Parts: sequence; structure tokens; C-alpha cells
Amino acid sequence: MKKSLVLALTMAMGVTASVYAANPFSDVPAGHWAYDSISKLEAAGVVDGYGSVFGGEKLMTRYEMAQIVAKAMAKGANCDKLVAEFADELDALGVRVAKLEKKVDNVKITGNIRYSYADNIGGKGWNDKKKNGGNQYNRFRSRLFVSGQINDNWKYTGMLENDRMLGNRANSEGTIYRDGDTVKLKRAFLNGRIGGAKVEGGRVYALQSDMIDANADGLKVNYKLDNVTFTGWVLKNIDGGNTFITEKDDDRVYMAKVGTNIKDLGIFAQYWKFDTSEIPDECDHHFDGEIYELGLTHPFGKGFKANAQYYYGKSDLLRCDYCFVVPGDKNGYELGVSYLGAKASTPGSWGAWVTYADRPAATYFKPTMFNTYAYNDADGWTSTDGYKGFEIGGNYAFAKNIVATLRYFVLEGRDDLNKREDNRDSKAKRQTLWADVTFTF
Repeated sequence: MKKSLVLALTMAMGVTASVYAANPFSDVPAGHWAYDSISKLEAAGVVDGYGSVFGGEKLMTRYEMAQIVAKAMAKGANCDKLVAEFADELDALGVRVAKLEKKVDNVKITGNIRYSYADNIGGKGWNDKKKNGGNQYNRFRSRLFVSGQINDNWKYTGMLENDRMLGNRANSEGTIYRDGDTVKLKRAFLNGRIGGAKVEGGRVYALQSDMIDANADGLKVNYKLDNVTFTGWVLKNIDGGNTFITEKDDDRVYMAKVGTNIKDLGIFAQYWKFDTSEIPDECDHHFDGEIYELGLTHPFGKGFKANAQYYYGKSDLLRCDYCFVVPGDKNGYELGVSYLGAKASTPGSWGAWVTYADRPAATYFKPTMFNTYAYNDADGWTSTDGYKGFEIGGNYAFAKNIVATLRYFVLEGRDDLNKREDNRDSKAKRQTLWADVTFTF
């Protein structure tokens, strides 16, 4: 046995053997440097040698070493350093001392910092840059993720977020305002397994970029059976943005999805049910409806992937004054092609994509494109039947954990549903340039 292992085990067990202890092994005489330690470890049942001899000069197998460490753990020994020192041997043996591994690194803190800049570089009507000064957006966002392992199956995750708007837009009214001196707990949830299902509950992140991108209170369940995946969400109290807010206790958003793969072809179908409202003022804002979605994905070439989604929406959509009334079209679609993508862990990696969408108001809720990147004004296209247009984008990892992204949008409102009191052209095109750089740690 290695000298370092004997000493480490002795310290881990916190033992001080008596010189009067019986000699357990004939090849470890009383004058041996390890006599006291080995005597105590043998008495505690941690080492047992080879019959009447200890065999300290023999080459210890990985299995024998793992057994000794496991026995020491069972006696309550603090074996953190031993697990770290012999991690490769334990892994090769297949002995995962899970309890100690999680104890050593039970709580993890990760995060990211992102600077974002967006500008409406062109457009007609109400967002004419020369006439109205454009709609610049400077944002510095910091996020900290704190996760803690509860047991082998369950974990807690919380996300703290700070937003600071820079420049002359920082004090403007409307939904883009952020309090730069405030840190908020934006997510706090438990995730684990119940039977064969993955479960996540609490203040969760609801992300499906073509439909919703928001934090919400709720429950998410994912279950895979052979080659078929089933997903279900129940959400409420969805955070604010530029489309809809769920504020009342009886507001709900439901989603059910089933997906599979046939060779390289990915197929999914899903159903959304919305029953939401905003804070009442001069009228009761609400969005009650159903959306059906069918999607396909398929890789081609080397690193390319194509996707197509079809949407059918049935909704009773109402907002006040010059805002939404009853939507027009019920059918929408989105088409896209992407190539690879930047990975924060791989410097020099990159990706590119192009997407075209034609989305009547009845076919979306809070999609990423419309809500986050290209829709940063409280008025927006709120008197039109949704939006249509395209996005071209790319990203690049300049160094490890540093990724830059550039996006260009040309979007316009669809058919007018009612005339605005200020006679603005609500169907005007908006050309938006979005850039950001994200540092992760």
C-alpha cells in the first residue's frame, strides 16, 4: 500500500492507534512507520490484508483501492481528498462515490454577462429614424446561476439577474425600462425524476423560441418512451414583455407536445391553450385561444439543418384603443436554414442562419424574434394582424467562453385591423440590427 494512501486514510478516519494494539499482520512489525495507522484501520474494518499478512509491497489493484475508500466512507471518514486523488482509478473501475462527489461540489455557481446593442437602422412611418430618432437599445445584463444537489435525483437552481440600460433610453417609459440597481431572483425551481419522467417545477424558464421566451411559475414534464418524447407544461404568472402578461391567479398557459425521429427526419406536433389577461385599465386586455403547431427538421450536407413549422390559431384576442382587436388570418408558417453554431467551449467555432416567418397574431404568444430582438417599443405593430419578414444571423466564438452574435431583421406588420388615433402607419417595415457579446463562466 502506498505510504500516501495509509496516511491519508488515517487522517480521514481521524485515528490515533495505541502502541499496545495487537499486531494484526506479521509483515508490519511494531517498529514499522505504518504500524499504528494500519492497526487502527484494520480494527475499524477498513483494511484486511491477505490473511495474516498485510502485503504492503504488493501492487494494489484499482478494485482493492476502491473497496478501501468505500469502507472508509461507510465509517464516516472525510475522503474528499482521496476521491480527488484517485478519481481516475475509481472512474475506470466504475465505482462512482456519488455521495462524496456531490458533497465536495454540492453547490455550483455559474453565470454570464452580456452586452447587447440594437438599432432600428431603417423603416417608414412611425419608426422613421430621421423623424423620430430611431429606437436604440443598449443593455448590460448579468446573470448568476446557483445550483445545489439535493440528492441523487433532485437539484435546485436559482437565477439572479441584473439589468442595466445604458444611454438615453435608460429612463424612458414603457416595457424596455430596467432598474439597473436591482438584482432580482428571476428563476427558482426544482428539477429531478419521478419514475421515468423528468420534472421541473417552480419559477421556471419557458423557452420555445417560435412561441414563447419567458419566465413563469409552473410545472414542466418530459417523458421519453423508445423513440417518442412527450412534453407537457402548465404555466402562470408569465413575466412581462411586449406582448402579453399573465397577472391573475386564474390565468393559465398549457402546452402538450409529442415528437419523434424517422431516420434523420424530426417530426413534432403540439397544442397550446392560452387563457390570460393583463392588468385591467380602460379595458380588459386578454388573450384566449388555441394554437396547433406541426414542425419538421432535417439535416443535410455537412452541418446544415432545415426546419419548417406550420401554425393554426383560434383565438379571441382583445386589447383596447388602437391595439389588438379580433385577429384576421388563422394560418401561419416559419421556414429556416442553419449551419452549425458557435460553442462557447470551442474557440473559432461559428454558425449562421436565415429564417422567414409569416405569423398572424392568432399564431404566437411571446416568440423570441418578435419579443426580444426586433420588437423593443411598447407600441410596435399592435394594430396589425401579426408580423412577417426575415432574419439573417451569425455567431462566432472569439475565445473560450466569449461568443459574439450579429442579427439583421426586416419585419413589417401584416394587415391593419383598425386605424390608430395618431394616424401612424402601423404596417411600416422595421429594419433592426442586433449585436451582442456574451461572456460565460
